[in-house]
Amino acid sequence: MIRKLLRKVFTRAATPLSTEPALIAVDQHGVRSEQLSPAARKTCAVLQESGYKAYVVGGAVRDLLIGHPPKDYDVATSATPEQVRALFRRSRIIGRRFKIVHVMSGPETIEVSTFRASQDAETDELGRVLHDNVFGSQAEDASRRDFTVNALYYDPVTETIVDYHHGVADIKQKTLRVIGDPRTRYREDPVRMLRAVRLGAKLGLSIDPAARTPIREMAVLLENVPAARLFDEMLKLLFSGYAVKCLTQLREEGLHHGLLPLLDVILEQPMGERFVWLSLENTDERIRQDKSVSPGFLFATLLWHEVLKTWDAKKAAGEPSQPALFEAMDEVIDAQAGKLAITRRIVGDIKDIWALQPRFDKRAGKTPYRLIEQPRYRAGWDFLRLRAQSGEVPMEIADWWDDFAHAGHDEREELLRAAPQTADAPAKKRRRKRRKPAGNGEVATADTSAE
Repeated sequence: MIRKLLRKVFTRAATPLSTEPALIAVDQHGVRSEQLSPAARKTCAVLQESGYKAYVVGGAVRDLLIGHPPKDYDVATSATPEQVRALFRRSRIIGRRFKIVHVMSGPETIEVSTFRASQDAETDELGRVLHDNVFGSQAEDASRRDFTVNALYYDPVTETIVDYHHGVADIKQKTLRVIGDPRTRYREDPVRMLRAVRLGAKLGLSIDPAARTPIREMAVLLENVPAARLFDEMLKLLFSGYAVKCLTQLREEGLHHGLLPLLDVILEQPMGERFVWLSLENTDERIRQDKSVSPGFLFATLLWHEVLKTWDAKKAAGEPSQPALFEAMDEVIDAQAGKLAITRRIVGDIKDIWALQPRFDKRAGKTPYRLIEQPRYRAGWDFLRLRAQSGEVPMEIADWWDDFAHAGHDEREELLRAAPQTADAPAKKRRRKRRKPAGNGEVATADTSAE
């Protein structure tokens, strides 16, 4: 209560917010309303027709100005969540920390938020915002946004951009600036440090020195971020289409330590580093080509060499190979759980891919036939090929399995005959014991158990 009272006193004494934004006409910025999704235009129109202010805001406006097609749309409005909910039949209020409304229109979901005040947000002892449902003016809402390039409001009706913090100029100058004091803003939400790295890499923006300088020393604040939220932000970063640039920047800023607790160890291994970068480059390329990508596959590559190290240590200690592998998998996944709340489904995908790898060494008998019928075979083979490309295993193994999977029956039999046999475990010899003489009505039997 005392902390809240002091916050009110000192925030009133702060410099007043600028309430006179720049109004940038369409002939200056070039973004036409037809470039927006129909659902975003409709959501703004319904709200404005009901007497509320409503703008497309944030990343969609920024991306349109840069020339990137937006993946989703957010709308900011003067209407409260309850008022928004009353206007749209297919909508729902979600969130505790920030109450927002999801408005569904066809296949699209538009995220609608109410203008928020710049004061009275409930924070913890470190300054991190806990609850923030105090509504305010558009100018206050703009001041609460993280970066100037995200504080742009586009009116689809007038095609005007409302710019409170010179975000359009920053986009032209290719600069990423924090709104307000960077240290204060990072304390409010430490994830902003990750977001700065991701946006800088994705959009080709240089992080302003005032925003970049505090990142390394304040990286420890990420330890206070809930694991589930940190995982969501990591997914955005890794699947931005610029993961290589993002992780390079993360390492330069010192943010990878503790984020993926084992990532810095992996990147320091010569073999592991090449393996990880090949995976990230492949993922970036698939995203840019609008192809499907798998979080399970990518996390499996990021953590594979730590599994290998743990697995080898257990085998060296005398543990059987297969149980040792599963123990190593569990230990590596558990080490991530404290920082990244990887979902159970993704964990299942990761383990399936890892568990298939030793089976690719066995190219005899019925094992290859059974393996190519596995539901995760293709993901496992893609992983094997990546291992071969990085030099971990011979490329001949990956090529053999590709040939076998696409060959006819006779060709498969020939491939099996030509394949080198593994010496993992000699086959058990069986011999038939002599028949015992049948007597007193007993039936003669043969013992075919292995010696």
